[in-house]
Amino acid sequence: MLLNSDVIQGRYLSDLLDQPRALRATWDSLRDTSALERISNHCHPQGFERIVLTGMGSSYHGLHPLAIKLARSGWTPVMLETSELIHSYPHLLTPSTLIVAVSQSGKSVETVRLLEMNAGKAAVIGVTNQAESPLALQAQFTVLTAAGEEFTVSCKTYVSAQISLLMVAAALSKSDLAARLRDLESAPEIVDSYLRDWTAHVEEFIGLLGDLRDLFLVGRGTSLAAVGTGALIIKESALFHAEGMSSAAFRHGPFEMLKPGVCVAVFAGDAGAKPLNAGLLRDIQQTPARALWLSADAESAACRVPQTADLLRPIVEILPVQMITLALAVLANHQPGKFARATKITVVE
Repeated sequence: MLLNSDVIQGRYLSDLLDQPRALRATWDSLRDTSALERISNHCHPQGFERIVLTGMGSSYHGLHPLAIKLARSGWTPVMLETSELIHSYPHLLTPSTLIVAVSQSGKSVETVRLLEMNAGKAAVIGVTNQAESPLALQAQFTVLTAAGEEFTVSCKTYVSAQISLLMVAAALSKSDLAARLRDLESAPEIVDSYLRDWTAHVEEFIGLLGDLRDLFLVGRGTSLAAVGTGALIIKESALFHAEGMSSAAFRHGPFEMLKPGVCVAVFAGDAGAKPLNAGLLRDIQQTPARALWLSADAESAACRVPQTADLLRPIVEILPVQMITLALAVLANHQPGKFARATKITVVE
């Protein structure tokens, strides 16, 4: 079905397949560590009551790994959607707060409003793909992702932001920046190794998801980045409703929904989370619902997340979900990533 269909051909597919190049470009740009060194020299946990991590959509979900790393390094992280920060928590915009603001465009309506409201009160670390954007120009510390132009649904800007945030985490935790860069150098090739077989992966997911009605993505810890972003891009690109939540939250109610036509994709996660997630997988398998195991040891090649160090897991975990978006689009005969109502940059609050 896939090989005879042109429905998935387009800019979204081009962006997906461009991810290895985008990661290489971002890694190359991060070799200039001057901005990161400034962050390391001027931003210390003792100098701030809290660090607020903020973004919208995938830029927000992608902050989970950073929050975990900062909490382990003496910081007090608070994750807030930018819309909530400006409307419900404006009292946090003070000199005692350090803000990490992530926005692919750097000019979404909430980001611009945050910069206006903050007016220099809190120091801002801006992570963006656009060098001429308000976020890049007004942040005290700017980290550019260098992913290149992205036409539709977040994919290459997401993975490039992840590699950039890992460097921000290194700077804020006073780690060796050169060593962290070496740790990240293999990311483009690892992503490329999975995407080389993208047609086979999509065909496999077509077979796995053919009669699907409801889809859940669940995980723990750093996997919450792929869980939240994955559910978002499935809705946005394939026009199929998917819900992302923690594995623990899934047991608190949604477990009752397990019936034919329901599929739960379980991210294995790191060594600490894997036994709990495997237990959830086994329990789902005892119901009429379907379960997918997204892990380096998955039986299914499409579900097999590339084997890598924990550091790079947030980058590679999103890859099977991207293939799911293509499979669901083929099944619905819908061109993925073609916007009818949404826009690439949200300018209306």
